[in-house]
Amino acid sequence: MKSHKFVLFGMLLTISVMAWAEQRPALTPLPPDQPRIHAPKVYGVRPGHPFIFRIPATGKRPLSFSAKGLPRGLKLDPETGVIQGKVPQPGNYPVILGAKNAWGKAAREFRIVVGDQIALTPPMGWATWYMSYTNISDAMVRAQASALLSTGLADHGYSYIDIDDGWNIKPQKTSADESPRDAQGNIKPGKAFPDMKALTTWAHQRGLKMGIYISPGSETCAEYTGSYQHERQDAETFARWGFDLLKYDLCSYTQQFLTGPDDMNVKKPYQQMGEILKSLDRDILYYICEYGFGDVWKWGREVGGNVWRTTGDLGNDHGGLWKNVVDIGFGQAGKEKWAGPGGWNDPDNFELGHILWKDKLQPTPLTPNEQYTHFTLWAISAAPLVIGGDLTQMDDFTLRLLGNDEVIAVDQDVLGKQGAPVWRSGDLEVWAKVMEGGAIAVAFFNRGGQETKVPVRWSDLGIQGKRQVRDLWRQQDLGVYDQELSLSVGEHGAELVLLQHQ
Repeated sequence: MKSHKFVLFGMLLTISVMAWAEQRPALTPLPPDQPRIHAPKVYGVRPGHPFIFRIPATGKRPLSFSAKGLPRGLKLDPETGVIQGKVPQPGNYPVILGAKNAWGKAAREFRIVVGDQIALTPPMGWATWYMSYTNISDAMVRAQASALLSTGLADHGYSYIDIDDGWNIKPQKTSADESPRDAQGNIKPGKAFPDMKALTTWAHQRGLKMGIYISPGSETCAEYTGSYQHERQDAETFARWGFDLLKYDLCSYTQQFLTGPDDMNVKKPYQQMGEILKSLDRDILYYICEYGFGDVWKWGREVGGNVWRTTGDLGNDHGGLWKNVVDIGFGQAGKEKWAGPGGWNDPDNFELGHILWKDKLQPTPLTPNEQYTHFTLWAISAAPLVIGGDLTQMDDFTLRLLGNDEVIAVDQDVLGKQGAPVWRSGDLEVWAKVMEGGAIAVAFFNRGGQETKVPVRWSDLGIQGKRQVRDLWRQQDLGVYDQELSLSVGEHGAELVLLQHQ
């Protein structure tokens, strides 16, 4: 009996040591009291269309904001930092954004591009699906949007609030009050969303943008009414309600009109909706969700898409979340040539914070190291940064993970390059991304089960000479290196650095 006790004690000690090893602290320093203005540095809007932008800035509140050089038609609220209006004339408008408080002031260059292209950097925000599925409402969306502001995440650039499946009415409803469309065929929201226009107006007043969801088929994935044979009518309704993003999810269209995942007729509904959206008097970011069928990354931009899902759902729990992050995240390699300003590859939303996992709202099953890998991989891939977790239950670790401005800046870089692997060996990989001004972001990944040194040579990166190296997660300079760099990376972990000319 005594020996069994020692065995049990040894097992518990081993488990305790393993758990302690994974209690990695939040690496991102807290923002200083002094103001700092963050990414993006460029923003696209079409002539005469509504412009909504909240200056992302950290620093002790209250802050006051300024914007020198705003084009005619735009106005800044100096207390909130929200810029709104319409710019009638195409052009490139250089602006100097400013923020100040009792501890100091900051300024940053910002370029407003009024032309044919929007989504000049990957969108950032939050979406309903992975924390609530179809159990959504106006009150819930407002609570999450409020939390985006109160937690400070909006100060780092997160701005879209995306309503996913479940907002409208299922077609099986037949009573007059519960029919999915009115007598003129206009789509109706469900009772949980009594006034969509009021909801988007409320969000816009706070500098946030709103997204909506529907399918080109007759039903959505959760069997709510789709847009089939009402495509233009629905798009015009979404614009009238004030939405800024449309997620168009293939769903029932697959069974209704396609023979398989490689049926190129999958382009047809997306081409149709893309043409409709471009004809509206409002910019609606077009999110193509058809799970990578027919190599969508090759034609998503052609049909008007701004974001296209390259894969199935990251939140599918059949293989485990870490396996999904590995398969989907590292599976972005090879797709980089199709990503850039105006159109982005999307490996799905972040599974961080409290998420619905195995049908229960609970902390992500990813270890701290795996969470760093998740964010690092998405950032170096220039992927949309869309949070899937409950914003009202964010802990310090998750907030600092999601709010690292130097890591976000890699994702939001104005060149819009998607990173790609430059070195691989077993479970170890190094990815690199060329940045504005010639800097190079380099990510070190270790999918193995123990801490390991991961090297990169300058020849792998196509550079020569001495480089100043900055640790982006810790926001610390590591010194000057020449010809190579090797970093220790924990199990299932990642490191991210920036190589700059001296």
